[in-house]
Amino acid sequence: MNDATQQPEEGHLENQEAKAPEAAEAAPAPEAAREVEPEVKAEAPEAEEPAPSEPRELAKPAGDFDWDAFESEQDDYSAEERKRLEHLYEESLTLIKEKEVVEGTVISIGKKEIVVNIGYKSEGVIGASEFRYNPELKAGDKVPVFIEKQEDANGQLVVSHKTARIYDAWDKVNKAKEEDMIIQGSVKCRTKGGLIVDVFGLEAFLPGSQVDVKPIRDFDEYVGKQMEFKVVKINQEFKNVVVSHKALIEAELEEQKRLIIQGLEVGQVLEGTVKNITSYGVFVDLGGVDGLVHITDMSYGRVGHPEEMVEVDQKINVVILNFDDDKKRIALGMKQLTPHPWDALGEDLVEGAKVKGRVVVMADYGAFVEIAPGVEGLLHVSEISWSQHLRSAQDFLKVNDEIECVLLGIDREERKMSLGLKQLTKDPWEDIETRYPVESKQKGKVRNFTNFGLFVELEEGIDGLVHSDQLLQGVYVVSRGQSCSLQGPSSLRDSHW
Repeated sequence: MNDATQQPEEGHLENQEAKAPEAAEAAPAPEAAREVEPEVKAEAPEAEEPAPSEPRELAKPAGDFDWDAFESEQDDYSAEERKRLEHLYEESLTLIKEKEVVEGTVISIGKKEIVVNIGYKSEGVIGASEFRYNPELKAGDKVPVFIEKQEDANGQLVVSHKTARIYDAWDKVNKAKEEDMIIQGSVKCRTKGGLIVDVFGLEAFLPGSQVDVKPIRDFDEYVGKQMEFKVVKINQEFKNVVVSHKALIEAELEEQKRLIIQGLEVGQVLEGTVKNITSYGVFVDLGGVDGLVHITDMSYGRVGHPEEMVEVDQKINVVILNFDDDKKRIALGMKQLTPHPWDALGEDLVEGAKVKGRVVVMADYGAFVEIAPGVEGLLHVSEISWSQHLRSAQDFLKVNDEIECVLLGIDREERKMSLGLKQLTKDPWEDIETRYPVESKQKGKVRNFTNFGLFVELEEGIDGLVHSDQLLQGVYVVSRGQSCSLQGPSSLRDSHW
């Protein structure tokens, strides 16, 4: 085959190769395939190259590949236009940092996942269980989101709504403590020593002593209630929060107390409620402020215990005796509302009058006798018996004894009186000369020994002295309390031992 005939065949072969893809799609006829096949086989040996005897060296780049130059050949934007677009794109993205809380928008809500957009290049996917507390959640709602990782192994943004709520709650709790704010919370359950309270999604402890100003008998009645609290203590190390409801009540009471005290005047009569009873008095609630009625101001008479006169929750009238603005203390009185018993004493109560009364107090020096409610007199021990041997008043009387006395003295201004008991009996010294004449023999009891003689008691209230000179005429062996006979050389009328 000459060159002239070969060229058309080569041209025909090129046409067939160009049409090969189209022929493959169009399912060419068997005849065309047979015509092409010998030509391809004829050229196959020419395409083979001899195997290299040595390994080839790879071409080394002269420098770093210039992507900008490569992309500029195919870029439809100018450098300035591309820079402007990149700037707009960067501004549209939110710059975020890990371990911080940002605000996101709910895009879609599924059964298991919630998709949130935070303005980043990818959306965050949060488990639906983290929003279980909010059944009203819908697309478009704003929610706080905590950035855990900007990208995980799959390049996905990792976020958490639960952690964001915890961080947000701690920020609110710390702010409430610093600014002494009042916060809302719900009582979840009862625990040892108090209650567990939910505040901002955190569990806080409400001690039993901080629930109310009054003692609480049943804590279960507070479970499920919405209440106001103040944060009183935060343990940052152990993440513990202690709240108080009592602090709010005390603050309100202090304000009420301040306003009430401003309007008080000494002598003002108010109605109050018995709040507490102690051994030393009664605390009365005056409508937001407490006052004390001391036991000595409850009655003009003697009161053994305040419970004898009042009981808890009883309504009583009191008079203001005094108050202290600084210490917020109010002294109250009950007996001052009634006339003083001394003012009601009749004019016939004079010295020498006989009065009846009841022993209310015993002392070593005497006894106090109540002759009327709030009116007492002192019965001194020296006025109980004619005996010169002074003893304790308890040897003669006891509390609640009903006795009759003689009024020895009375001072209406000082409201004091002195009483006597021995004056009801005859003075043994009045007829001493008749009963114990001179040179008469008498029998008595030895009461005491001295260096100059001994004292002999002839009867209650009359003692005689046997001088030592009178004992020299004979030998006498006597002891205290022993009875003996003696002859009186002289009368002892003017010598009352």
